Amino acid sequence: MTSTAPPLRRRRARTGFGGPVQGWLYAAPTAIFVALLFVVPLVLVLQMSGSDWPLLSGNRGPNFPENYVDAVSHRLFWDSIRFTLLYTVITTVILIGLGLGLALLVQESTRWKGLLRTAFLIPSALGLASASLLFYVLYSPIAGPFAGLMKSWGITFLGTPEGALWSTIFLIVWRFAGFYMLLMLVGLQGIPDDIYEAARIDGSSRWQTFRYITVPLLKPTFALTTVMCVTGSLLAFEQFYILTKGGPDNSTMTVVQLIYNVAFQGQNSLGIAGALSVIVLLALIVINVFQLRAFRRPDES
Repeated sequence: MTSTAPPLRRRRARTGFGGPVQGWLYAAPTAIFVALLFVVPLVLVLQMSGSDWPLLSGNRGPNFPENYVDAVSHRLFWDSIRFTLLYTVITTVILIGLGLGLALLVQESTRWKGLLRTAFLIPSALGLASASLLFYVLYSPIAGPFAGLMKSWGITFLGTPEGALWSTIFLIVWRFAGFYMLLMLVGLQGIPDDIYEAARIDGSSRWQTFRYITVPLLKPTFALTTVMCVTGSLLAFEQFYILTKGGPDNSTMTVVQLIYNVAFQGQNSLGIAGALSVIVLLALIVINVFQLRAFRRPDES
């Protein structure tokens, strides 16, 4: 009678990197990335905002709260805030409304869905600085394709405050409409078809379905797109720096462009620029918290 030995069980090698230690190792690259690219610059800006810090001389010691007083009393501070808020409101309303309209068009269309989606998304593949340079040439009264028409009609795209504002808004809408369409399309596709079918059976019209079903169920998407659009508009810089340089007569000066000018042009004061940056950061936190609370559902605490 032969006896069979029980199979040998392989012992797992103990590496000593299990449990919490292994989790920290996985999170370490992200933590280092956030620390180097967010925490360290934030601490440096806070230090600059309370110090006398010329661009070429370095830190000369504390200068708080004089930097904040000088920042608020800057001759372009309130004008830049008013213009930035105006630009933010117009851009947000147009982008979210147009993005929702394009998303509904793409969702309803069956034959041309792929073509429309591709056509609307192509401008999103272009960088904002590249798109701004492209439109700078288009708006040019000398080398642009509309130069002859502009000369014969005596018009200019960037020569007046209103023209510069709406020309820049057109660039932003052309560049980002497809991106916001995609976000809205994801939200629309997340609404179950059963809800629309039940509304159709109850005899709801298309407008009633859109108002009482689509819009309420898109509330999380509206919250996301609004926060992204408002934050991006309040931090607008590249398009105005390339197209208008804040002109004509500082009429298109945004807050971020004012920070750049204070730091690297004119005053060359990193301390005042840091104070302006802290003010903008605090304003963004307050605005984003307000937006998230406004879009919060009643059943959420």
